[in-house]
Amino acid sequence: MTDDKIEATRKAALDYHEFPRPGKLEIRATKPLATQRDLSRAYSPGVAEACLAIRDDVANSARFTSRANLVAVVSNGSAVLGLGNIGAAASKPVMEGKAVLFKKFANIDCFDIEVNETDPVKLAEIVTALEPTFGAINLEDIKAPDCFIVEKLCRERMNIPVFHDDQHGTAIVVGAAATNALEVAGKAFGEIKVVSTGGGAAGIACLNMLVSLGVKRENVFLCDLHGLVHEGREEDMTPQKAAFAQPGGAKTLGEVIDGADLFLGLSGPNVLKQEMVARMAPRPIIFALANPSPEITPELARAVAPDALIATGRSDYPNQVNNVLCFPFIFRGALDVGATEINEEMKIAGVRAIAKLARSTTSAETAAVYEGERMIFGPDYLIPKPFDRRLLSIVACAVAEAAMATGVATRPLDIEEYRGRLEGSVYRSSLIMKSVMEAARTATRRIIFAEGEDERILRATQALLEEGVDTPILVGRPDVMESRCERFGLTVRPGRDFEIMNPQDDPRYRTYWETYFNLMQRRGVTPALAQAIMRTNTTAIAAVAVHRGDADSMICGTFGQYLWHLRYIDDVLGRDGLTQIGALSLVLLESGAYFIADTHVNPEPTAAQIAEITIAAARHVRRFGLEPKIALCSHSQFGNLDTGTGPRMREALAILDAEPRNFMYEGEMHSDTALDPTLRERIFPNSRLEGAANVLVFANADAASASRNVLKMLAGGLEVGPILMGMGNKAHIVTSSITTRGLINIAALAGTPVQHYG
Repeated sequence: MTDDKIEATRKAALDYHEFPRPGKLEIRATKPLATQRDLSRAYSPGVAEACLAIRDDVANSARFTSRANLVAVVSNGSAVLGLGNIGAAASKPVMEGKAVLFKKFANIDCFDIEVNETDPVKLAEIVTALEPTFGAINLEDIKAPDCFIVEKLCRERMNIPVFHDDQHGTAIVVGAAATNALEVAGKAFGEIKVVSTGGGAAGIACLNMLVSLGVKRENVFLCDLHGLVHEGREEDMTPQKAAFAQPGGAKTLGEVIDGADLFLGLSGPNVLKQEMVARMAPRPIIFALANPSPEITPELARAVAPDALIATGRSDYPNQVNNVLCFPFIFRGALDVGATEINEEMKIAGVRAIAKLARSTTSAETAAVYEGERMIFGPDYLIPKPFDRRLLSIVACAVAEAAMATGVATRPLDIEEYRGRLEGSVYRSSLIMKSVMEAARTATRRIIFAEGEDERILRATQALLEEGVDTPILVGRPDVMESRCERFGLTVRPGRDFEIMNPQDDPRYRTYWETYFNLMQRRGVTPALAQAIMRTNTTAIAAVAVHRGDADSMICGTFGQYLWHLRYIDDVLGRDGLTQIGALSLVLLESGAYFIADTHVNPEPTAAQIAEITIAAARHVRRFGLEPKIALCSHSQFGNLDTGTGPRMREALAILDAEPRNFMYEGEMHSDTALDPTLRERIFPNSRLEGAANVLVFANADAASASRNVLKMLAGGLEVGPILMGMGNKAHIVTSSITTRGLINIAALAGTPVQHYG
């Protein structure tokens, strides 16, 4: 790298930390503070009630304060990254960064606390005095052996988890990587010889973890700057190193490496030489974790041991051992059950959870973040990627369960409910889709995907089969699907795990084109055209499959224009007495779930169509376990304008009022009036709508579509749908921006008859 590039990189890093405001953290209020009433509750006199409740029972601090979700990241700056003893003040950017990772990956709030204290006993006293403020303590970048003293004293004196991430976080991720590396190599913990360099905090913790996982202590050879740690050695010894002392005299790394199955490096660059690797056991496991320069580069190691399984601490090589795979989720599980400590069983639970995740199919969301990388369990994929969102629920649940099983949880919880809550925080649609998913599991419906070769469809198929929600049928060429499943690391295969309908060679082809011709012969379709359509138009093929009863519902639209797909669906399924009513989009915001109609089908619906859309929307909203509160939206407000959409909305309201309805609705009104009950009460006190509307029905597709897109793009809304209403749940058309998660959601909706909800 040239001097100019180095300077540019340096400046970019400094600018990141300085602008638009210094640092990486801020504090935000979680309660309203806009009125005198708010002030009296937040502070005096209302705050006294919370104080007294905690005085009477300190456990109430978890109810009335942020303590149960607050971690202190504490350092004295004595061993910061690869920078060494740079002091407490200089360590602050790193501690702020750690706090950001807690928030990003596990939604845990943090205060970074940098302490000018080099005496480990005094530092422990300072940390111990902080217990009333925090739910857990993360010790960070404290040099060895001081870190052992500080952690030991804090764990003995505090009744909340104390976790030195440099030790235990590294150990947990190394343990997970070793678990999977041994599986790939066909070896077992109890049989292997381990040679390690580096007797610092992380190195010792990793060796202790390997012993906990089954490595025999006598098979561990620890080397440092002075050679092998052996019995009788006095130079640079600590009790932690002495625990791994080998019998005999002094030896070098080169003398003990012969036959080693696992090299664990937490020392410095170029410590492990090629000739040493050549003398290791067959299929050696090499964890060269020194950063930024490893003990040996993967290229050099593989030059003499092509079958080596290698991990580093760097992001530009496969198998990065990164503590962010662990610490946010370990703390999440510990905090949520009110654990008094993070014990060995909780750490091992984390190891096994991380290792297991790497062996499962990569999620579509993770694949999108690491586009182009091949994430299939094996030599180059031994541990998950940091941005695998599933880490939160999988690791935190495992840790929480272990805490409860070992008796250190003060607030036990229902683990399945907890898992659902965590998944809901990662996948925002999870909670609202819960009732739909449960209903889909009780129904047996065959879902046909028109664009079966699309990566998102293939990933959704894998997920649906794993979750046991629906029986998928995919339209597409089997050889293309086979190769793409292989490329994307999916375990499902066409013809074996899911049914295929191959447009190029399917025994039902003649039956299908004849069916299509018979349906369309009086609409200008000739036999030759019917044959061509059944060879090339996957939407039409899927529609015929549903018409003939070979599938119960179809999903299409991952490419192409919505109304183009709708035309072919209507041509075929419209002959079965089904009529499209409208499209209903669910948009999930932090403030709640909002349904918008009609976003795609009717450009300018009539009053009768608006009434029909409203009735259908109410039925579909109940599928999500919600009671519909529907607002008919217009530029007119309760009859104040007789132009444009106002009269049409009033006519629709009259149609709805003509018969008793089992849902709440009101109109016509502005969108803000629909969403703000206080405003609505001031304008129209006699409104039949109670609270905020959760369904907005618009008088034209332009307004509905614009509202949907604004909520998605500017308010960070997540869309579920669109749901095609009126087709008896036999067809749904998604949009080209649909994600794999979106396809899973729409498949669950397609998998349950609407009549199930009344």
